[in-house]
Amino acid sequence: MLRNLPQVTKNLLLLNITVYIMAMVLVSNQIPLGAELGSHYVNSMFFKPYQIVSHMFMHSLSDPFHIFMNMFLLVMFGGHLERVWGAKRYFIFYISCGLGAFVMYNSIGVWQLYNVKNELISQGVDLQYWNSYINDIHQQTLYLERYRLPNLPTDALTDYMSLNIAQMAGASGAIFGLLAGFAMLFPNTQLFLIFIPIPIKAKYLIGVYLLYEVYNSIINISDGIAHLAHVGGAVVGIIFILVWRKRDRSNFF
Repeated sequence: MLRNLPQVTKNLLLLNITVYIMAMVLVSNQIPLGAELGSHYVNSMFFKPYQIVSHMFMHSLSDPFHIFMNMFLLVMFGGHLERVWGAKRYFIFYISCGLGAFVMYNSIGVWQLYNVKNELISQGVDLQYWNSYINDIHQQTLYLERYRLPNLPTDALTDYMSLNIAQMAGASGAIFGLLAGFAMLFPNTQLFLIFIPIPIKAKYLIGVYLLYEVYNSIINISDGIAHLAHVGGAVVGIIFILVWRKRDRSNFF
């Protein structure tokens, strides 16, 4: 299968799998690579600049289905788009969608963290003390992907801790960009779902899926999934397709 994959898609596949295996090995040796590569909000005390890119290649260690599904969609849709566009255009598209997911993910969270921090400052809360406390909690939970944070004296402090520790990881944002791009380029291609053996056109299947993620990003915000990042990746993918289609119709169908 790898021999038949175009180069960029193959390298992205291998990179994601390699990082995942490395993270599994290192976490068993008390080195939390996954926690370091996932992205925090840019105004979180745990944010590091390299996380802007590294989050795209780190997946949940406690949920193997996460990386399996992302890599399956990467091979199915990414490989096809790379054959159509070529390596350079495809790589730019993929990374841009991942960055778009990061921006969208931060658009709400950064504002929430900023507001709750200002609220605590206005109440005269000693943030230096609580920052040290939150850092200790974070260090204790670096090896746990799903954990229950302790309740703090006020709801604002609990929100402050949760927003600082909140993390996004995975290639899903870039993958949703690929899905959106495929649906726009090949809207009438018929796709099959294993559990629904009926052909469904890409524009309907992927379109409904994207609308579902928009709904989840508004309603279902506490399930631990960065639905807003998925939407961000898809939006950037749509914008790229519209711009490229306007400039050059020779590579579009």
